[in-house]
Amino acid sequence: MTTPNKNPEPLRVLLVDDSPQSLNLVKRMLHDLGSTQIFTAKNGAEALSLIGSFDGDDFIDLVLCDWNMPVMSGMELLRQIRTCDPDLLFYMITGQADRSSIVEAKAHGINGYIKKPFSPDELRKKLIVASRVISHRKLEAAAV
Repeated sequence: MTTPNKNPEPLRVLLVDDSPQSLNLVKRMLHDLGSTQIFTAKNGAEALSLIGSFDGDDFIDLVLCDWNMPVMSGMELLRQIRTCDPDLLFYMITGQADRSSIVEAKAHGINGYIKKPFSPDELRKKLIVASRVISHRKLEAAAV
């Protein structure tokens, strides 16, 4: 099955990366793909603080997070988020895609990987998947 050549539904994204260049590049890609609500953090601790500052459950649809960061790594952020929100979509952006890292991330509830370097089209495909998961969850919630 091929993915249609269209942009995903706009998502509210928390982008976490310690590299200003990477942060700006991915933010620009997200904006070009239609996401207008993009929150940013330089590390996992800053991301947790940002998450804690919002009221309500549905302020973020997706976390896109670098793996290796100072203060708090992407893996530690994933662990922390899973203790309070097991359903928040979390994609790791990383060059670290060896088998043991993947196993560890899956054990903590990762939803997907985006392997560095990646193209806007690869990001678009991941966002389409995330958008479909969110739409499906909303339909299930409405049916209950």
